[in-house]
Amino acid sequence: MSVEEHVGLLNAVILNLLIVAVVVLIHHEVLLRLSTATAKMRQSHRFRLILAVFGVLLAHTAQVWIFACAYYFMHHGDGWGALAGNFNGSLLDCVYFSFSTFTTLGYGDIEAFGNLRFLTGIEGLTGLVLITWSASFLFVEMQRYWPTR
Repeated sequence: MSVEEHVGLLNAVILNLLIVAVVVLIHHEVLLRLSTATAKMRQSHRFRLILAVFGVLLAHTAQVWIFACAYYFMHHGDGWGALAGNFNGSLLDCVYFSFSTFTTLGYGDIEAFGNLRFLTGIEGLTGLVLITWSASFLFVEMQRYWPTR
């Protein structure tokens, strides 16, 4: 491996770590604020849970867009790699690819090449962990606010 390849790989690792740190911190803050907000609300149990679900969905959507922006930047930048297949280079195609990667659906119609591949792997793992974290959060919120029978 050449020095240039080592530098490219190091840059990809640093970018991946920064993106993961940002989305994890966003997720933590959203869940913390949702928990605080629902505890202070006087509305019905249903409203609190629906608010929590929509809050979690918005957080995940924002996280997907952060990854999508990174794909867009990397695809159009030199030395990062590329996305190919049923892909026209648009930001919306990057968002579509990011959604399928974050949720680990991976349709396979778009493929990553070069150092950009590492971001796809870490996005899948990050998405799995954050979706699980959200499910746990919503379960606890349901336990707290679900009417007993």
